[in-house]
Amino acid sequence: MKRFILTGTPGSGKTAILRQLELDGFGVVEEAATDVIALWQARGVATPWTDPAFIDAIVDLQTQRELVAAKLPDAVQFHDRSVVCTAALATYLGFPFSRCLESALEKVLRDRIFENRVFFARNLGFVAPTEARRIGLEEALRFEEIHESTYRRYGFDLEMLEPRSVAERAACIRKIVEPGAA
Repeated sequence: MKRFILTGTPGSGKTAILRQLELDGFGVVEEAATDVIALWQARGVATPWTDPAFIDAIVDLQTQRELVAAKLPDAVQFHDRSVVCTAALATYLGFPFSRCLESALEKVLRDRIFENRVFFARNLGFVAPTEARRIGLEEALRFEEIHESTYRRYGFDLEMLEPRSVAERAACIRKIVEPGAA
């Protein structure tokens, strides 16, 4: 099984690309942070990202999803973000790395859970706010820089997906993961 990470800054079109890949028949593992935000907000925490425990909650859900995905028969899976993204988020938010985050990073790197090539969706030049995404373009660009440097620091090779249509970006990915396919 090949597990690829698809990542990018908030508002980069990453989720739309994942939906296209899913429609194309690939296995997709959902992002954890958005679900953690929704759950915490439903519990009455309006801005969960201000609590350092938020990072560990993301790591825990990512780990659960990775374990479930490992049992699936997909030859190729795309993971919507990874613990490396969570490390970038912790850096962006100014939180120290917890033991939980450090352990998860060590495991992902040691066990080579993901392919070394990471698909990184570049920003689209705007950010549409949502309940979970309360970041403007300027902050998204700052996070994009942190995100990119975090992946490079951990030795991943980034395949940049420049702003194009969803179909074109998904086709770029398919060309790399299925080089013999038409």
